[in-house]
Amino acid sequence: MRTVVLDDYQRVALDSADWGSLPDDVAVDVVHQHLTGAALRGALAGATAVVVMRERTAFDAELLADLPDLRLLVTTGMGNAAVDIGACRERGVLVCGTGMVEPATAELTWALLLALVKQVPRLDAGVRAGAWQQRLDRASGIGGDLAGAVLGVMGLGKLGQRVARVAQAFDMDVLAWSQHLDADLARGLGVEPTSKEELLARSDAVTLHLKLSERSRGVIGARELALMKPGALLVNTSRGPLVDEAALLDALRSGHLGGAGLDVYDVEPLLEDHPLRTAPRTVLTPHVGYVSEATYRTFYRDAVEDVAAWLAGSPVRVLT
Repeated sequence: MRTVVLDDYQRVALDSADWGSLPDDVAVDVVHQHLTGAALRGALAGATAVVVMRERTAFDAELLADLPDLRLLVTTGMGNAAVDIGACRERGVLVCGTGMVEPATAELTWALLLALVKQVPRLDAGVRAGAWQQRLDRASGIGGDLAGAVLGVMGLGKLGQRVARVAQAFDMDVLAWSQHLDADLARGLGVEPTSKEELLARSDAVTLHLKLSERSRGVIGARELALMKPGALLVNTSRGPLVDEAALLDALRSGHLGGAGLDVYDVEPLLEDHPLRTAPRTVLTPHVGYVSEATYRTFYRDAVEDVAAWLAGSPVRVLT
């Protein structure tokens, strides 16, 4: 039986789990680069099981129709918007998920925000280029402060709550909004529930922790960016389409927005000529919010377990 592991960019899949525990007739092939079109179909030809990494590769009805041998699709995490589960069901393909390590994305959120506030990329580049404090004058920007500042958290689920707790440790005031925010829960966490408009107007930094849906798509657009304080910061480690990229670029270029820390984008990988690559006051990472050693161990350990359980006739973590 052929099993294909897709999008192992960092070449960790085989070392992160005991694939040798699978039956001897299970051949595991790992694809390290991101494939599309004919190259993807060629790599998956004859595969009975496929392991996909988050939402890097979409499995829609059109692709599934070209994979007649596919019977098991394992996605890392317990949800994947890029997998058409209905189409899988129609074609007799079982979809299973894996566990998830929660802290990693919250930690990257703070890495991006701290890099923006303290201007770490610019200062690092200056030191490497031979500059020192004599060139770091007020005109070129001075690092800001977190203590006493206001953080707006859009989405107060598990990740948003974790981010809020860190903000409180920095002596920040925390505001929260979502369309179905539990105000009592927020207050119990020491977080002030607000309207979206008030959160944007009062926050020195805004961070997004919302699930992407048709309702949340474009939740930050030109109107919302205009409501933010001049010089405020925006961090997005959730999903790219939550933010209108064109409006974000306008706000950065005009100087209204103080900076943006982004881990997610409308189209991934980010195109080589994408204007965000040269946009001012940005810190960009390649959708690695979930990436950590512990996360990879959990993903691939559970993926091996999913394949073994399916072969044994007792599938686990089935997504419906």
